[in-house]
Amino acid sequence: MSDNSQSVSEEELKKREFPEEKAERRLRARTRDNFSDRRTAPRYFADFPVTVHVVRDGKKVSYPAMARDVSDGGMLIESPEIPGDDAKLEVEFRVPDGAMPEQFLHGKLSIGADVRIKKADKKQIGVSFEKPISAKLGERTWYYFVRVALMIMIISTVMVALTKTESFYFFWFDVPVFLYNLVVGSYLITRFIFAAFYKKPPKWDNLPTVTVVIPAYNEETHIERTVREAMEASYPKDKIEIIAVNDCSTDDTIGALKRAQERYPDLIIIDFEENKGKREALAAGAKMGKGEVFIFLDSDSFVRPDAFINLVNGFADPMVGAISGECEVENKWTNLLTKMQSVRYYIGFRVIKAAESVFNCITCVSGPLAAYRREVLFEYIEPWLDQTFLGQKATFGDDRSLTTFILKKYKVIYDSSAITTTIVPDSYKIFFKQQMRWKRSWLRESIRAGAFMWKKQPLMAISFYMGLLLPIVGPAIVFRALFYLPIVHHISPVNYIVGVMIMGMMMSSAYMFAKKSRLWLYGLHFCFFYMFAIIWQLPWAMVTFYTPSWGTREISEEVREKV
Repeated sequence: MSDNSQSVSEEELKKREFPEEKAERRLRARTRDNFSDRRTAPRYFADFPVTVHVVRDGKKVSYPAMARDVSDGGMLIESPEIPGDDAKLEVEFRVPDGAMPEQFLHGKLSIGADVRIKKADKKQIGVSFEKPISAKLGERTWYYFVRVALMIMIISTVMVALTKTESFYFFWFDVPVFLYNLVVGSYLITRFIFAAFYKKPPKWDNLPTVTVVIPAYNEETHIERTVREAMEASYPKDKIEIIAVNDCSTDDTIGALKRAQERYPDLIIIDFEENKGKREALAAGAKMGKGEVFIFLDSDSFVRPDAFINLVNGFADPMVGAISGECEVENKWTNLLTKMQSVRYYIGFRVIKAAESVFNCITCVSGPLAAYRREVLFEYIEPWLDQTFLGQKATFGDDRSLTTFILKKYKVIYDSSAITTTIVPDSYKIFFKQQMRWKRSWLRESIRAGAFMWKKQPLMAISFYMGLLLPIVGPAIVFRALFYLPIVHHISPVNYIVGVMIMGMMMSSAYMFAKKSRLWLYGLHFCFFYMFAIIWQLPWAMVTFYTPSWGTREISEEVREKV
C-alpha cells in the first residue's frame, strides 16, 4: 500500500478527478495467465478523518486518525496513536463526496475491522472490515431508499401518462403545445419500456485479437492515466496491442506518452509531424493494427479492468458491426454542472442506448469507448475519412458519422458491462461549445440516417423519426408555452412546467434506483436547465451547421488550460 500523506481539504477532494483508483500493486493484470484483477474490490486514494475505537482493559478507547486509502472491504489508516497489539477495532467515518463511487457516500458509518498490516515507521495500519461498506449500507437506508425510488418511478410514469391523456380534453384550446406534450410523454415512457427489455450480450469464450487506438491532442494531463488503465485492463497479453497517436500536440503529450512507454515497452506510439485531426489519427492507428476487433478510446477515458473483455462479447454475432460501451462521468462531484451531466449520461446510456440496442440499432457508438469489427471498419474507413457535407470536408462528429455508415448494413449494439469514465466540462462556456458541436453533428448524421432508418424494425423507425422531429420543433413549443401564451393570451405555463417536473422526476428516480446516489435530484435540475438553456442552441445549430469551425480544438485547449 502506498502512503498518501499530503493533506487536502474536503472541498479540494471533491474537485479532484476522484474517485482516484490505486493501481493493482502486485502485477499487471494482463501479464498474468488468467488476465484477471486479483483485488476483491478497487482501492481509492483518500484523505479524510476517521475515529478508531479499541477496547483495552474492558474500557473503550478512542483516538483520531486519517484514512489514506479505502475500499469496500478495508482501509489504510494513519495516526500517531496506532494501537499496539490490538487485532480488532472499530472504525467510525463518513466517506466524503468524491472519495469513492457514489453508492458508498451515505452518512456516517461504524464498522468492526481486523488489523491485517502494521507499518510502525509510517504510523499506519491496514484493516479489513468485518462487513463490506456496501453490505453495511444495505442493512439500512437503501433497503427503503430503493423502494422509494421504484415507487417514484411508477408514480411519475402514471402521472406522465395521465398528464398527456389530459391533453385530449384541452386539445382544441392549443393544438401544438398539447400535441407536443402528448408525443414527448409517450416517447419518454416507451424509452423506459424498451430499456427494460435490454439484455447485455452473453459471454463469448472465443476472445478475438484486439487493437486499442488512443488518439491524443494536447492531453498531457490525462494521457498517461488513460494508457496505464488500458494497459492494466484484463485481457490476454498475446491478444491485445495498444497504439497511441499524438496528433502534433503543442503541449507535452508526446513526453507523457514516452514516459508511459518506458513503463509499458509494448505501447506503440505514432507521432504526427503535423496536425491532421481525430479521424486521421484513428485511421492511422487502425491501419497499423493487427486486431480482429478495433477499440477506439478517447484520450481522457479511463476504462474499468474488465471493460475490453466485456466489450467484445457482442461480436459473437457475425452481423454485429460495432458496439458501444458504457460511459460515466469521472468528475461528477466538481460542481452543479458536472452533477447534472452525471445523471444525463446515465439516462443517455442506460435508457436511450439500451432502448436502441433492443432493436440492434444504436445511432451513435460513443467515442469514449467504441469497438468495431475489423472487416466492417475497413469497409467504410475511406468513405469516412473522405466524408463531405454541403461541399465541406466533415472533420467533426467522427463517432456518430462512422456509426451511420455501419448502421445501414450491420447491427450496432450497446454493452452496459463495458464501462469507462470520462472528464466532462465543468465550466458553462466549454459545455455550451461542446453541446453546439454535438448538435450540429447530430443534425447532419440524423439527416443521413433518415434516408434508410425506415427500413429498420418499425418500432425503432418510428422512435428514430420521433427523436429527430421532437428536438427540432421543441424550441418553438417551449417559446409558445412559456412566453407567447402567458403574454398574449394570459394562459399560465404552470401545467407545462409541472409536466417537465414529472418527467424530470421519472428520470431522476431511475438514476437513484440504479446508482443508489444522492445525485439523483440533479436530473430534475438538468430538465429545467435543458428547457431554459440548452434547447435554444438547436435553432442556431440548424442555421450554422455548415460552419467549417466546430470548436473541437478550442474546447480541448480551454479544458487543458483550466486543468
